[in-house]
Amino acid sequence: MQSTPTDLSFELPNGGSGPDPLQLDQIDADFVVMLFHRDYHCSNCQEQVRGVAARYDGFRDRNAVVVSILPEPKERAAEWAATYDLPFPVLADPDSTMADRFGQPVRFGFLGELHDLIGRMPLALIVDQRYDEPRLIYSYVGDGPSDRPTVESLLLELERNRSNTD
Repeated sequence: MQSTPTDLSFELPNGGSGPDPLQLDQIDADFVVMLFHRDYHCSNCQEQVRGVAARYDGFRDRNAVVVSILPEPKERAAEWAATYDLPFPVLADPDSTMADRFGQPVRFGFLGELHDLIGRMPLALIVDQRYDEPRLIYSYVGDGPSDRPTVESLLLELERNRSNTD
């Protein structure tokens, strides 16, 4: 079962664009799209970030910043950001502390926890920062390695929420 923290703040080393380390409150955007990846070697994760990068203007047009979170050290996050020419932050979460706190699912028990590529499933979240306290407004929990939201569905979710303010 997935759980999400009530405190959405974070601070992690950043191997991509933006401040290093990166904190949520440093991101100057209405929305933050958080993509929790399985592993540096995950081809589905690589495909996802390439797709997001190709359509990144659509995220900017919706006043959103995408943040990739890898269960890897900062050097690997930086290499990933450079390899795929990513225009957004790529955070290093080597101990999966943030992934666990935000509820990224892990399958296959001990073996899955031992090897992220085997056990970690994709997780996508959208945080709305237009309020006094950030709010989690969207969550997509992958059931399998390739089960993740499309770029189009993320953009549509952002568009839908742009007009929603309480």
